Amino acid sequence: MKVRYSYLAQQFAHPDSILKQIRQLLKRGDFTLGREVSEFENSFASFIGARYAVGVASGTDAIKLALIAAGVKPGDEVITACNTFVATVGAIHEMGARPVLVDVTPYYTLNPACVKTALTPRTSAILPVHLTGEPADMNEILAIAKKRHLVVIEDACQAVGARYHDRGVGTFGITAGFSLHPLKNLNVWGDGGLVVTNSARVDCLLRRLRNHGLKSRDEVAMLGYNSRLDTLQAIVGKAMMHQVNDINEIRIAHAQRYTEAFKELRERVTVPPRRPGIRSVYHLFMIRAKRRNELFRYLLTHGVEAKVHYPIPLHLQKGLAFLGYRRG
Repeated sequence: MKVRYSYLAQQFAHPDSILKQIRQLLKRGDFTLGREVSEFENSFASFIGARYAVGVASGTDAIKLALIAAGVKPGDEVITACNTFVATVGAIHEMGARPVLVDVTPYYTLNPACVKTALTPRTSAILPVHLTGEPADMNEILAIAKKRHLVVIEDACQAVGARYHDRGVGTFGITAGFSLHPLKNLNVWGDGGLVVTNSARVDCLLRRLRNHGLKSRDEVAMLGYNSRLDTLQAIVGKAMMHQVNDINEIRIAHAQRYTEAFKELRERVTVPPRRPGIRSVYHLFMIRAKRRNELFRYLLTHGVEAKVHYPIPLHLQKGLAFLGYRRG
């Protein structure tokens, strides 16, 4: 038996209903910011528990535009986790700010104690990452931000549907970025992302930023970006909104089965902790093993696809050497 890492082939084995809507789109030619984009945005905002959602071209752009709309400026320092996908730091760097990397908790999210030690007069924002679908400690992070008059922007790219004490992740900061990459719990047929906010002013700004800064077809209010969510991807996203709750519940159930199964190996394998009031949606079920490389090879040779997330942390990556970090 082969255990696959990705279930995309099964998930989209019967795409007729989606293809029917795409054929209708082809007849209309409404490829850019068509009506399905706003319909998907409204559905997503309701699902997350936010007032507004803005569709953009990717999860990376979602973080970048979320930072800009939140008021982060070139030269500012943004504190985030060293253990995340490079897009988190890439988005900070791309908009001209400086990433400040700090360590994480045993459940792989931003450590509030480390955030406190990294604060400087140039710090303008904190960017917690809800890695693997596990919510960060938002109450502690928000308390730090409030005391220092900092903005909080959430990287929720791996955590659609996760909840922190009965509140959806992505609704704590002034903005939050989500990814619709094919491997995410809520996925489309390519790249895509969403930025959520509860601010009408920020929502208006985001809609201009994603579309060249246009106020109307002929009026440029500011210089912006070309980062629109394609209508085609919004059609797929709308269809997947009907499945995302079931997908998350199945992942949570599978995670519980893994947790029970690994109890016999608890001296050698550490599973993700389950915390009261926290709903993780397990974009990844990430374990720690004392003999990781041996276990990894064993799984692969026995038909169980697995991956290491991430074998080289960002502060040790060659491409980020300019930040000046070293081991430890």
